[in-house]
Amino acid sequence: MLAKSTSKLNRHKRYLQIALNSNLVDAAKIISQLPVSERIILEVGTPLIKRFGVAAIRQIKSWYQLRLLGPQIGQAVAGSSSPLLSWIAKQVSGQMSGTVGQKTTFKTESLTAYVVADLKMMDRGAEEVEIAYEGGADAAVALGLAPVESLDAFIERCAIRKLDAMIDMMNVSFPLEVLRKLKKPPKVVILHRGVDEEHFNREKELPLHEIQRIKGSYDMMIAVAGGDEIREVQRAIFNDADIVVVWKSFYQSTGDTARLAAEFLEHVK
Repeated sequence: MLAKSTSKLNRHKRYLQIALNSNLVDAAKIISQLPVSERIILEVGTPLIKRFGVAAIRQIKSWYQLRLLGPQIGQAVAGSSSPLLSWIAKQVSGQMSGTVGQKTTFKTESLTAYVVADLKMMDRGAEEVEIAYEGGADAAVALGLAPVESLDAFIERCAIRKLDAMIDMMNVSFPLEVLRKLKKPPKVVILHRGVDEEHFNREKELPLHEIQRIKGSYDMMIAVAGGDEIREVQRAIFNDADIVVVWKSFYQSTGDTARLAAEFLEHVK
């Protein structure tokens, strides 16, 4: 397994978080086409973790690190006995590091993959953090609907394992009420309009009004999930979101992944 990254999120930067929810083949294709950027975060989605367990976290972390390290690393592992890993490595080998249409201004050797394990923890907080840690994740996600005891255990174990604790406030009407009950605040709060909510309730809006309420009381980063359109990304950033989580656009046409990522990064500044 690759050495665990010691890098954490920078409060002074904004990030694009791409959720990988489908399968490992699609995840591999998307990773191979991503621009090399320190501001792209990969999320191992709940469906992937449920299907493949810790192996999904570990595999995506490895592939993304290869993508960031560039051609020389890809060539070194292109002969792997694993067909899929070999395929990814060859993709890395064939693509020079850097963002699409732009000159890279940093050394890719200094970049480390940042991967979020979307566990959606509801109980046994400490034990679930161990799943993320074993897979080499840099952050883990709990649901704000979980019991406060589970959230406290989750945040405490994340601190011990040096993972960033993220709390997803999907279906939580008043996130501040949850935060005020905790012994320690998480690194990130996720304001989330769920996939089914968006599909079956077209009038449901992203809870952007909660960003300033939370930041007025806590020094933490805010992620916004559930809006894949550029217009919604712009609104989230305008309202002071630190991380924009997207997924749908990257599965509609994986051939456009590099262009889509570059376009999103243009709006996540």
